[in-house]
Amino acid sequence: MGNVRTEGEARRQQLLALSERLGVTFHDIALLDQALTHTSYANESKRNTAHNERLEFLGDAVLELASSTYLYEHFPEMPEGELTKTRASIVCSTTLAKLATGLHLGDYLLLGRGEEMGGGRKRASILADATEALLGAIYLDGGIEPARAYVLRFIPRKVEVAIA
Repeated sequence: MGNVRTEGEARRQQLLALSERLGVTFHDIALLDQALTHTSYANESKRNTAHNERLEFLGDAVLELASSTYLYEHFPEMPEGELTKTRASIVCSTTLAKLATGLHLGDYLLLGRGEEMGGGRKRASILADATEALLGAIYLDGGIEPARAYVLRFIPRKVEVAIA
């Protein structure tokens, strides 16, 4: 997509296609757009463009809650220290960046020129942040259940790796 924002209907269609691929129906597709808008893009925009940092904050909390609940319910004999260690391996930046890479989220990111030129679409920290922002967007759009359901699609595989 490049660093030039695809305006209007073309961007909307790209986001709807991504939404379908993610298996998430957004009532407000602008939330998905915001989740994929890096601060560098917003800072360079001549408009008042919302970026993904606040959604990232919210998504981090959603991920912590969903993964903690999953571990608590599925591993009743696991002591607190092990629960914490396992959760940390699930929600770490490396795991989130790999998930984003598999989803091709980098292709949909809106980046400023510097980030674009510097390989931001493949930078692990930007991809991890976008994944958390995506979770925040899902939560704001549909509530905790769709967000939890989305997280539960990948947690079991990550837990298997973490406790192996």
